[in-house]
Amino acid sequence: MFAKRHVISMREFSRDEIDSVLDLAESLEPSARGGRCEALRGKILALLFFEPSTRTRLSFETAMMRLGGKTLNLGPAEGSAMAKGESLADTIRVIGAYADALVIRHPKEGSARLASQFSPVPVLNAGDGAGHHPTQTLLDLYTIRKESSLDDLKIALVGDLKYGRTVHSLAYALALYGAEITLVSPPTLEMPDRIKADLAGNGTIVRETHALDDVLGEVDVLYITRIQKERFPDPYEYQKVARSYRIGTENLEGARDRLIIMHPLPRVDEIKPEVDETRHAVYFRQSFYGVPVRMALLKMLVGDGLE
Repeated sequence: MFAKRHVISMREFSRDEIDSVLDLAESLEPSARGGRCEALRGKILALLFFEPSTRTRLSFETAMMRLGGKTLNLGPAEGSAMAKGESLADTIRVIGAYADALVIRHPKEGSARLASQFSPVPVLNAGDGAGHHPTQTLLDLYTIRKESSLDDLKIALVGDLKYGRTVHSLAYALALYGAEITLVSPPTLEMPDRIKADLAGNGTIVRETHALDDVLGEVDVLYITRIQKERFPDPYEYQKVARSYRIGTENLEGARDRLIIMHPLPRVDEIKPEVDETRHAVYFRQSFYGVPVRMALLKMLVGDGLE
């Protein structure tokens, strides 16, 4: 099912395939917390990060090491042959001969799919511009399953829905589970029409609002995203929406007891530190869950899969 497969977009996953990843992640969680596992002993994972990353890069490194494997890190592009004019395709061809799988993050949408066309080994998309971030989505689904429930889910996606690749990927995956999705954003940062049309075409219930207070008492999951300054072509336009939403404890007074608050991180000022100590905050556990989920993917792609 997964051997030698590329992981580029959540649109290429079925619900059964997602569930198989989440099930394996759950079985690997003790190893993610420090237990011994040698499933990928002798295997090498190459990391090609052309954009800054903390959680995604380090959790992939941790996942590979927890499985007994090793990692290669390309480092900054200016320190590689790409600074001399080498194409991404040629870089992928070369590094694909050194490793058993590649993880790539790149500022240009479509770069991961391009890499998959030239790579002799599986490519995992760790974020391509404003496109997709499928491994983040898988850890988000795992978080919801662990901390809440994927059944009869009501979720609000909040913040930068135009450029936010995490919410693009997550919306498609949530549709497979019959989730009811509310989109909360400034008018200039609404979810792209093509994604909304895809969701509506699949029968997904999608609502839109610009007011966060409209949904706080109605949802099980509040998924907050950062307004991404680096995606804005015009700094003035960023300044107009930079502080559109900010969650504090005062906002949570009418929230459901079981509400969980998620964030792909990094946060800037969209969640006040005081929220960290509430029962609703799960975003730091969410970040950890990236390790067992990425362990599961790596095991399925270059190891013995589900055996």
